[in-house]
Amino acid sequence: MSKKLFKLILNTIPRPLLIRLSYVARPILAFFLKGNTFTDPIDGKSFKSFLPYGYGEQRNNVLSPSTLSLERHRLLWLYLQNETDFFSAEKKVLHFAPEQCFLKRFRVLDNLDYTTTDLLSPIADVKADICNLPFEDNSYDIILCNHVLEHIPDDTKAMQELFRVMKPGGYGIFQIPQDLSRMATFEDDTITDKKERAEIFGQYDHVRVYGCDYFSKLRDIGFMVNEEDYTARLTKEDVEKYCLAKGEIIPIVYK
Repeated sequence: MSKKLFKLILNTIPRPLLIRLSYVARPILAFFLKGNTFTDPIDGKSFKSFLPYGYGEQRNNVLSPSTLSLERHRLLWLYLQNETDFFSAEKKVLHFAPEQCFLKRFRVLDNLDYTTTDLLSPIADVKADICNLPFEDNSYDIILCNHVLEHIPDDTKAMQELFRVMKPGGYGIFQIPQDLSRMATFEDDTITDKKERAEIFGQYDHVRVYGCDYFSKLRDIGFMVNEEDYTARLTKEDVEKYCLAKGEIIPIVYK
């Protein structure tokens, strides 16, 4: 099969089906795409291209054939690896809706007291509503809550709960899909058609599009916030090599 035909077939597969097929056919995909152009920093494997991904119009060259990581996952991994002691210091970690590319890797780290939580996920350690968490005050050194808050109708209550269970001196990373061209976050629960919601909010199950005021909202809760443009601290060559989204912000919060 030619590379052109293989890519054409991949681009015609709907995203949800592609993800399900990818878990099953990951070794085959990795074999066809094996090369030296792009590297997934999570497992160190290299490929001649990554897979397409996205609702509606797909983004090319963004889904790793080996870990199924996206740009935001690889950016977070690099930040944790290069700028923190996440992989070496003894920390108590709470991870919401744990991503498959991280779950097994984080769980085997001896330095972490690692707990995962989600309201519905069968792989979560604790089934819990982010707006009503069953954890004591000041419990966790690190909280990972990435691409969760855009699904939560009462995100203010969720942020308050995240603040409550974080230890003083602790930190969290709360990535969200964000439109930095918007000053104000947009939400409208009168839009109920799934296709229209997907077009407006990015996914049918998102309840808002966050703007630049996301950081102010976190500060209003009580967090100190670092709007980390980590790609600006990497070389152009590394941004391209790891298939990152130039200018993507990592929201790092502190208590």
